[in-house]
Amino acid sequence: MGKVSKGTKCSVEGCDKEAIKSLSAEKARATGLKINEGRRAYLCKDHYKEYKRASKKDKIIEKWRKIVP
Repeated sequence: MGKVSKGTKCSVEGCDKEAIKSLSAEKARATGLKINEGRRAYLCKDHYKEYKRASKKDKIIEKWRKIVP
């Protein structure tokens, strides 16, 4: 059983909602989210949606790098 299933709160400053996803804190900070200290970032539904929108462009560019040698 992971921390998310146990009811961990969102790691974003000022948010007290329940987390639904866990990811690297570095990746979350790179998208502009203000994450509390720690190696993992636990995100609620709203902040995870914000993370996905912010990281979409980076994922597309990374995909292109793999295709073009």
